[in-house]
Amino acid sequence: MYTQTLPYGRSMQSVAIHSDRVTPILERQCAPVQDSEDAILRRALENPCGMARLSSVVAPRQKVAIVVSDITRPCPTSRILPFLLAELEAAGVTIRDQKIVFALGSHRCHSLPEKMSLVSPAIYDRLCCEDTGNGSFVHLGRTSRGTPVEIYEPVAEADWRICVGNIEHHYFAGYTGGAKALLPGVSSAESVRCNHSWMVHANATAGRIEGNPVREDIEEAAAFLGPSFLLNVVLDGNKRIVDAVAGDLTLAHRQGCRTVDELYRVPLERAYDVVLASAGGTPKDINLYQAHKALENAARAVRDGGILILVAECTEGLGHSVFADWMTSGAAPDEILARIQEHFLLGGHKAAAIAKVLRRGVRVYLASGMAPELVKSMGLMPFASAQDAVDAAQRAEGPSADWAVMPHAGSTVPFLMV
Repeated sequence: MYTQTLPYGRSMQSVAIHSDRVTPILERQCAPVQDSEDAILRRALENPCGMARLSSVVAPRQKVAIVVSDITRPCPTSRILPFLLAELEAAGVTIRDQKIVFALGSHRCHSLPEKMSLVSPAIYDRLCCEDTGNGSFVHLGRTSRGTPVEIYEPVAEADWRICVGNIEHHYFAGYTGGAKALLPGVSSAESVRCNHSWMVHANATAGRIEGNPVREDIEEAAAFLGPSFLLNVVLDGNKRIVDAVAGDLTLAHRQGCRTVDELYRVPLERAYDVVLASAGGTPKDINLYQAHKALENAARAVRDGGILILVAECTEGLGHSVFADWMTSGAAPDEILARIQEHFLLGGHKAAAIAKVLRRGVRVYLASGMAPELVKSMGLMPFASAQDAVDAAQRAEGPSADWAVMPHAGSTVPFLMV
């Protein structure tokens, strides 16, 4: 018998698999980190990649927009900001010339408590902190792929943009982080829609940058803006900072991507009959719209016709109105895929990604807090707990099934060795 605890919201769920054919943990094991988070952040800021130190390039009286992740991301913004603000203070930039902007992309606005928790009450009281959701956007032109570059006005008009976030694999942008803080982060809905419409391209996949039209479009759009500075971190499975990169928006990002590959790119010799995957707990499983990333990663490890068990609490349900409409429409996977090809729509793109998995005959078991009727309406099988889903999968596949377990599927990306 194999036992494992899996992140679920802010708690854990324990499971027992009655089999000796279990690949225990489908993820890289991080080596112990010798340095503290403080030392890692200081070292990155003191040794930026591709440009001079921030405190020496930003001048007094210049306007600085600090773009930070929203509540759906695991970035420990409140632990990062004190080091960044110290750099700006050393440059002579006053508090009144700094603004924190939460990069919403296509996500909902924050409540006041959420904003305070993201940056810390002390920083929230000192600095102007605002969402992009209620403001106006500045049109700066179009990329070579036709994406309008429409950036949230305070970010577009700032003298400097500082992009703060974390880097991990992303299922169609290659990786999170870098210029993604600007597009989709602080871009208009139309900018996001046009950029994300390239997700259907064969090269728009996890772990790929060169030739990836989504990532290339993002970085082309960022070039329309003035000076930008990056501070990105890489987290382990416990959301601890294990690496940080700073400096040029692209060069520093690539350095961080290499670390992500070392930690989370997992080679596979074969696909499995059953894959048990946790999205990684809060905030990665706050809703199905976010937990979908774990489903996408885990689907890489399951054979056609196999079972994928997704463990995701989803306290906010599906998390996106268009996504909810598409997922509960009753349409067959082929219909959804045809629909996204005819008319790309944000929210529908994630329904299409799930449709691609279902079209392979993969049976998705969802252990969540959502109503069983709602889960069934999406073509998924509902379970009240991870153990219930495991028991059902064992009955369906029998004792000879090959299992794999992914406790942090939102961050771990399997790659089949061909």
